Amino acid sequence: MSVRLDHIIIPARDKKSSAEFLARLLGVEVGAQVGPFVPVRTGNGVTLDYMDSRDFRWHHCAFLVSEEEFDAIFARIRQEEVPYQADPDGGGAGEINRRDGGRGVYFDDPNGHRMEVLTVPYGGWR
Repeated sequence: MSVRLDHIIIPARDKKSSAEFLARLLGVEVGAQVGPFVPVRTGNGVTLDYMDSRDFRWHHCAFLVSEEEFDAIFARIRQEEVPYQADPDGGGAGEINRRDGGRGVYFDDPNGHRMEVLTVPYGGWR
């Protein structure tokens, strides 16, 4: 068996609202709470397990999506008036990027985690 990422724990001040925010924008379901975790499962089976925490550092999570999924997610980002940027450092406010022939966008969740949606697999920062 090859090494695969199964889950990642995402600390949050309010795990339920954070999980619901991400799931809503991505167009996926929030799972039922399991122990201290509220899960958001991606299409490849990786689970983001949100857990309440007061002390944490921000995480960066990137989601590879199709062009059609990008359009739908980006429409929800704009509809909810979520601030977005073209660059991971916050540059390019109100813009998307077109690196490697695809499209990408960054936005922060309610706890300051930097989320990214992209249509072409990451090929290294240029």
